[in-house]
Amino acid sequence: MVTIRSMNRAILPFGIATLTPAALLAAGAVWGGLWVLAAVIYLTAMTSLLDRVLPRECTADEATNGDGLASVIALTHFALMPLMVWALASDGLVLLEKIGLFLAAGFWFGQVSNANAHELIHRPGRGLHRLGMWVYITLLFGHHTSAHVLVHHIHVGTAADPNTSRKGENLYHYMRRAWVGSFVKGYRAEKARLQKINRPRWRTPYVVYVGGAILCLSLAVLSGGFAPLLAYLALCAHAQAQLLMSDYVQHYGLSRRIGANGRAEPVSARHSWNSPHWFSSAMMLNATRHSDHHARPVLPYPALSIPDNAPMLPRPLPLMASIALVPPLWRRVMDPRVARWQNA
Repeated sequence: MVTIRSMNRAILPFGIATLTPAALLAAGAVWGGLWVLAAVIYLTAMTSLLDRVLPRECTADEATNGDGLASVIALTHFALMPLMVWALASDGLVLLEKIGLFLAAGFWFGQVSNANAHELIHRPGRGLHRLGMWVYITLLFGHHTSAHVLVHHIHVGTAADPNTSRKGENLYHYMRRAWVGSFVKGYRAEKARLQKINRPRWRTPYVVYVGGAILCLSLAVLSGGFAPLLAYLALCAHAQAQLLMSDYVQHYGLSRRIGANGRAEPVSARHSWNSPHWFSSAMMLNATRHSDHHARPVLPYPALSIPDNAPMLPRPLPLMASIALVPPLWRRVMDPRVARWQNA
């Protein structure tokens, strides 16, 4: 029997890993200096170090519910975004402090908050789903709410999925293709869904996605003009790049075979790359256990595990995303692994 105390204990590592950098970012925005440095180190070097020295397992019972923490992280996102924009657009920090704060904030929004919003849009409850949707809207990426669920999870590993990276495709080409492709295909999927349930086209959530983005941009301008708008756009671009880098790494080159009937084989564990590294997995709410997520998308993140027959990344997901920034190095590391799995 799972007790409330054991459930809280199971969630605690995720809370520490995700909210500690948020607190450091808030302190850095207000006081600068060592707080900014601490945020940068936490989200880069310390995470890499802890992945090496901590045990590689953080899985809870399937009854463990992480929705409370997910809601707290989302609310933290809504508080941090305007604070980061203010700090970057004002004169309170020197240039070096702003650069560090920008890098660390983009990592948190793109790796932690994105992973959390990804969890929320899979929740069946309307309230939690909309909370995740608005996190993506404030990152000017609202269409991901539709494209991820209605396109990616259905067509992953096929040419019909813009978020599946192809073997030999470099990260920069992929990001352009995936952004535009997911926007268009997500819209088409929503259009088809509305037709199926006999609702008018104007009921598409894309009205909310685009309208919400315009609202956020307007608020940035009203808060101080060009400087806050530029800071906000830069933060969103940084966060979106982190999100797309994660998708690129987690599905690189793993395609589903197409049968004689023209249909793709069922999605299995072998169609996603996984990472067992404990700390970065906790910080990203087990998004690194990607095979299990595709097999059971509504399963709460604390209960996700890595199947025995799943492809494994040679390094933690954040580090692999950094390697992807150098396409020749990326192909040298990953293409032989892709070939082995595709030929298995």
